[in-house]
Amino acid sequence: MDYEAVPIVTMREGEEGIVDSVSGGERLASRLASMGLLPGIKVKVLRKTGGSVILLASDTRMALGRGEASNISVKRTETVPGVRKLLVGLAGQPNVGKSTVFNILTGLSQHVGNWPGKTVEKKEGVHLAGDVEMHLVDLPGTYSLTAFSEEERVARDFVIHEHPDVVVLVVNGAALERSLYVLAELLLLDPPVILAVNMMDVAENQGIHIDVEALERALGIPVISLVATKNKGVKELRSMVITLAEGELEYLPHLPAVSADHAVIYSKLLELVKGYVPPLYTPRWMATKLMEGDSEVGDMLKQIVPESLWNEIKGLLIKHEDALRAVVGGRYDWLEDVTRAAVSRFKRGQVLMTDRIDHVLTQPLFGIPILLAILALVFLLTYEIGFPVQDQMEKLMTFFAARVEPLLSGAPGWVSGLLVNGVIGGAGSVLTFLPILLIFFACLSFLEDVGYMARAAFVMDRFMHIVGLHGKSFLPMCLGFGCNVPSIMGARIVESRKARLLTIFLTPFVPCTARLGVLTFVSGAMFGRQAYLIAWLVVSINIVVLGVSGMVISRLFLKGEPTPFIMELPLYHKPDARTIGVVIWHRMLAFVKKAGTVILLVSVVIWVLSNVPGGTIQTSVLGHLGKVIEPVGRPLGLTWQEMVALVSSLMAKENSIATLGVLYGVGREGLQGVLPRVMSHASAFTFIVVLMLFIPCAATVAVMKQEMGSWKWFLGSLLFMLLVSYVVGIMAFRVALLAGYG
Repeated sequence: MDYEAVPIVTMREGEEGIVDSVSGGERLASRLASMGLLPGIKVKVLRKTGGSVILLASDTRMALGRGEASNISVKRTETVPGVRKLLVGLAGQPNVGKSTVFNILTGLSQHVGNWPGKTVEKKEGVHLAGDVEMHLVDLPGTYSLTAFSEEERVARDFVIHEHPDVVVLVVNGAALERSLYVLAELLLLDPPVILAVNMMDVAENQGIHIDVEALERALGIPVISLVATKNKGVKELRSMVITLAEGELEYLPHLPAVSADHAVIYSKLLELVKGYVPPLYTPRWMATKLMEGDSEVGDMLKQIVPESLWNEIKGLLIKHEDALRAVVGGRYDWLEDVTRAAVSRFKRGQVLMTDRIDHVLTQPLFGIPILLAILALVFLLTYEIGFPVQDQMEKLMTFFAARVEPLLSGAPGWVSGLLVNGVIGGAGSVLTFLPILLIFFACLSFLEDVGYMARAAFVMDRFMHIVGLHGKSFLPMCLGFGCNVPSIMGARIVESRKARLLTIFLTPFVPCTARLGVLTFVSGAMFGRQAYLIAWLVVSINIVVLGVSGMVISRLFLKGEPTPFIMELPLYHKPDARTIGVVIWHRMLAFVKKAGTVILLVSVVIWVLSNVPGGTIQTSVLGHLGKVIEPVGRPLGLTWQEMVALVSSLMAKENSIATLGVLYGVGREGLQGVLPRVMSHASAFTFIVVLMLFIPCAATVAVMKQEMGSWKWFLGSLLFMLLVSYVVGIMAFRVALLAGYG
């Protein structure tokens, strides 16, 4: 059934229709046409929030102000009933507890990816509240919305282009003034904002009292108190999001102004840009960004306004080069007014526990040794708790293999061999990593959650300068402990091309979880009670090799001026079990998926190649290949089976364990029981040293080529890793023999 044409602004959410006509002059019609909004186009009203209408037209999502939407007449065709959907963005500075709130609301419904065309992580999830379905987006932590970094661009573009129903700005109650700086910028973009003041317990412990009602009056926006780690206030936050989105809360934000001495210039800029501001932006935001010297905004406006007008704007900005100071000064005046009305401090001059701890942990003399000691403790816990459980899992795999083999007695021999030795002996051996990785992930997640990893980054900044890089390079490298692929892609945050190349060059020396899994498995099976010391030593060798390699490459090929690096050290706080649990779950799930796909496939291929032709390893394709590369492994003390395992690790590092399981035919017995009989201690030590320094997995190699953009640097890095792993491997074998590990 068709309806008469009505202004789109009067349509309800979920209604669809056909654009009938556009009024309001040629300029508006031209602008809407450039967005694909022409007569005859089918449109659907997705949401109505504030003074805007969010609609879908020609597969393009767009936001129109009330005035523009009133000039579009649509013939309604149908109403689509259903659950009310809200788009909610979670914003805030790093280390304010934003992800804790996100994890509580979304639980295991969340998924992680990358923003389109970006390397910045994108976390999304869904929370159901009655008939309301909240789609939550955890925006990257950022200190401002000026497009100086990828994180800032992502957060800013989300608010501008996705037009969320509500933005929840999470701030740290113990550092309210600093945390509110983002709010000063966010309010200029005009989204409905709720201020969630988190860590109220930490603030109270420091003698800081925040009057939430007074803060709400001073800001003119909804404010709620949170202690996210204890799940206090999250339910109230959820209710407030729905109430604000439905327009049932008074929302009259008090906006920051520029300092009084530049008020006239600001007003003049507002007059000049008015009428030329694109639909998704606000005039005051455009004028403020011009005063800040935001190049992206300047370039965008230059394409829109007449040349004469642009010259006038540019002349005004040149005449007042200190305009940025006026904007920042105005914001700090606003922050002072707001916090004066709502914040009281009862304790002054006291030395906080965080300061006392940091006085030791961040000392130049003690920082790195303490970091290495903590890493050693992580390995000790991993072995003492995880390895006994892993031993039981290996026995379970052996029991399972023993039960499967009789069931296949009537099947061809190759079927039994493929399932018992290929699948269970190969991929099954890798699955026994799970207890070890569980403990390891839990330890790292705990250190991240309490705030220590930021100190590790601060301590390593000094080391990075010795290497020839600045502290910013440590951030993507730190990701390498999870996986080298996002680590290398994250190197895009390093501005200097030379520093970025060196960061990518060195990142594969950072031991990823796959390598650490192999390290813990082999060292646990071979060295018993000394396993954690061996693992700690091997990781230390990796760090030393990374440092020496960086010093050599930077001084010979990449001389340049170091860039300063500033980072915030968050307060230490109690760990949140829910947040840690979600992190562990997603990391473990990713590992199981990998074991069930790539590693299983490689295990089957390795088994086939080790049995064709002839049915024995010695006569097989893999056997002949092993004999060819066996001489290369002799100086390392490695057999051809171990050399083939190293080669198979080029697909995925865990494949080395799967390959050993297949080539040694562990079957029922389990690799943990077989390894001590077929490898010497010196060979085992050399094997894990070489594996940790060897060419990374295929996915990492592909990303390295893409990010380096140079065949010379790409091939040079692979040859360098091959040479370093071989030379250090020979040295490790000789030292192990001298130490009596023959």
